Amino acid sequence: MTTPATPAPTPATPAPTPDTADVSAGLLAELAPLLAAESDAEAPAAGVDPGDLEQAVWLRLLERLRDTGAPDRPAEWLRRAVRAEARRARRTGDRERPYRTEPVHEPAGAEPHGSPEHSLLSAEGRRTLRAAVTRTPGRCPGVLAAMLDPKDPTYREIAGELGISQGSLGPMRSRCLGCLRRMLAAEVPAPGRRGRVC
Repeated sequence: MTTPATPAPTPATPAPTPDTADVSAGLLAELAPLLAAESDAEAPAAGVDPGDLEQAVWLRLLERLRDTGAPDRPAEWLRRAVRAEARRARRTGDRERPYRTEPVHEPAGAEPHGSPEHSLLSAEGRRTLRAAVTRTPGRCPGVLAAMLDPKDPTYREIAGELGISQGSLGPMRSRCLGCLRRMLAAEVPAPGRRGRVC
């Protein structure tokens, strides 16, 4: 018979005394204008909102007050903390990359969706897709054509039209889409260099 393990005692954080709470509140009030000014100065270079930078530093300061108490030189500590948070935000921003499928922000006034080039490319993509659907095996052309129907039929309507059970439509659709995806991946060139490569 085993006995349940007792959890290890955790150190309790001491409750703030009225004196510490007053000192903390006074320190926060004293540092607020300096933090706002420092955040406004550092945020543009870091590519973040000054409010976000301020919030991160406030959090850092409150953790510091809880763990080790007030810094000896609060204004100097605050300036270093703002710069450290700005560096962290820059490093994070440098590592972040948008998804390839994420739409690119178009400048104001540009209407790429109404351009003849966009219309031509969209029509060509639809033709390629419809041609690939007709080449899929088995019942896939009917299933995929029903999925592409502009009337947007329900599963029940598609199953009735194709003469199959509604429960088997989902797995069949999944298999057909996988087949179509493989076919299109073989036909569409991978993104990369275009034109002549010297």
